[in-house]
Amino acid sequence: MTELTLFIDGASRGNPGHAGIGIRIEADGDCIAEHCEYIGCTTNNVAEYRALIKGLEIAAEFKANRVIIFSDSELVVRQMNGTYKVKSGGLLPLYQTAQMQSRTFDGFQIKHVRREKNKEADRLANRGIAEKDSANTSEK
Repeated sequence: MTELTLFIDGASRGNPGHAGIGIRIEADGDCIAEHCEYIGCTTNNVAEYRALIKGLEIAAEFKANRVIIFSDSELVVRQMNGTYKVKSGGLLPLYQTAQMQSRTFDGFQIKHVRREKNKEADRLANRGIAEKDSANTSEK
């Protein structure tokens, strides 16, 4: 696998609140994998970083050489590209992990995309939260 395109999103119901991540992985414009996951109670920004980190892990499992990431989180994109400094102590370790992971690829780009262009990743992130909600309902 040479190049993968990832659409990532993190969602939080409340801030902080129940959170999920969603990742859509494409190769040559075709969806080759999707991932959604409940990640516990956290903030939206933490969820966005966790989606990025998980996406990079998945790309590495696919043995991608180059990765292009699309995210609707301006904060994450601008921090990863060095436009914004990471001021939050809670985000700094996540930022450092994502930076370290990004360097394992021959090529890495992260770009901001408008929310309406990231609907599939958003759907997956919300599905991660919903799966937690439905698990709680079935346990009662």
